Amino acid sequence: MRGDDEQLQAGMFSYIALEERIPKNHPLRGIRQLVDEVLKSLSREFDRLYAKVGRPSIPPERLLRALLLQAFYSIRSERLLMEQLEYNLLFRWFVGLEIDDGVWNHAVFSKNRERLLNQEMAQMFFSRVKEQASGLMSDEHFTVDGTMLQAWASQKSFQRKPGDGPEGPSGSGDFRGQERKNDTHESKTDAEARSYRKSKGQEAKMSYLGHAVVENQHGLVAAAMATQADGTAEREASVLMLREFPDSGRITWGGDKAYDTAEHVALVRELGATPHVAQNDTNRASAIDGRTTRHAGYEISLSRRWLVEKVFGWLKQTAGMRQVKLRGLEKVQWLFVFSCAAYNLLRIPKLRESV
Repeated sequence: MRGDDEQLQAGMFSYIALEERIPKNHPLRGIRQLVDEVLKSLSREFDRLYAKVGRPSIPPERLLRALLLQAFYSIRSERLLMEQLEYNLLFRWFVGLEIDDGVWNHAVFSKNRERLLNQEMAQMFFSRVKEQASGLMSDEHFTVDGTMLQAWASQKSFQRKPGDGPEGPSGSGDFRGQERKNDTHESKTDAEARSYRKSKGQEAKMSYLGHAVVENQHGLVAAAMATQADGTAEREASVLMLREFPDSGRITWGGDKAYDTAEHVALVRELGATPHVAQNDTNRASAIDGRTTRHAGYEISLSRRWLVEKVFGWLKQTAGMRQVKLRGLEKVQWLFVFSCAAYNLLRIPKLRESV
């Protein structure tokens, strides 16, 4: 019998709880459970950030859950995120909103996000997520790499610094035929972004660099940070992140050819790690010799380098990190670290099921 396509929608009440509308096997259920544990552990930190009196703000737990949804579902702006929360019951359930709860104005949401999130809070959130991966992460074998993050600034905004010579013919901003360097030029819209090309033959773009360390067992992110873009930033970030690892014995530190320099290899060894970086012996001598390459573990480390590329692929394709929509290194830093935490949150429930 054909059903009746009656257009009148007169129902005003629902007797089905929002919790019952979400399938028991939905992937967000396992993630929500992890997120709740992480946020509960951060409750005291949240208390220190807010005054005891005054008008209540957006609860930090709900704000962070909403930002995780933005990364999971590739929502390109906070305005669209608020629109989704208005009618998407799955999103309301994950954030913690009831069906009849009002949704925040996107500008209010952005302002609350700026007050809550900074580098310290993002790293703290990332660390608590890492604690949830206990038993799933290798504590001996790691791979480090960096990726270019296009800044929210165009090449046209990359103009000569004030007092460093004329900008162009008649001050038109025409830079044809001019040599433009980061020493003499800066972006007028994001002064901390740098003109950078990842490799020869590619065009230069206003960029930052995101750096990640993944463990070689399951490819979970063990450390993350963002820096300004330049030719030595990847190696410098590698050393900085290695210093954060506890001295619990010899670990392997993998990387691509960009990390094969005598200075970097020596610093890695000095910090108690074995550098398993790919040899760069094109028209030069590699800093990695037979003392390292003769071991079977060296080839294994090189074969696991794809794990970090998998992380970068998700960050750019899904989490919207291909071109960051925030300006300034501090904001790019927390966004990158927070997005790496989101990646771990997606992976941990699946890994727990398979173990």
